[in-house]
Amino acid sequence: HVHLVESGGCLVQAGGSVKLSCVASGFTFSTYGMGWFRQVPGKERQFVGHITFNGGSTYNIKSVGGRFTISRDNAKNTVYLEMNNLRHEDTAVYYCAEERSQEVVAGPWADYDYWGQGTQVTVSS
Repeated sequence: HVHLVESGGCLVQAGGSVKLSCVASGFTFSTYGMGWFRQVPGKERQFVGHITFNGGSTYNIKSVGGRFTISRDNAKNTVYLEMNNLRHEDTAVYYCAEERSQEVVAGPWADYDYWGQGTQVTVSS
């Protein structure tokens, strides 16, 4: 049974930083890529970034550019999303997801099977 638990969401001022964690269980974490998504009320869930199974390749959407960094620790079954220089428009519930397709190159094309419950990040302007 796949289980993903995000944590680290909080209220932060614009320009600040937050690091989210996602602890995974129920599958062989080190053999699957992971993704991060976000959603605001009334809008569709938005893909944020992807990291391959071994962390050798990462991808972020343009709007988060060099501000967000995805990393993982396979020994801890954990994927991270470090967010710097936060903007009001980054306010959302952030979700991690387990990749289905096991890509070797990170990108927006991966498919995802399982999702966590999300963690709220609120950026005050």
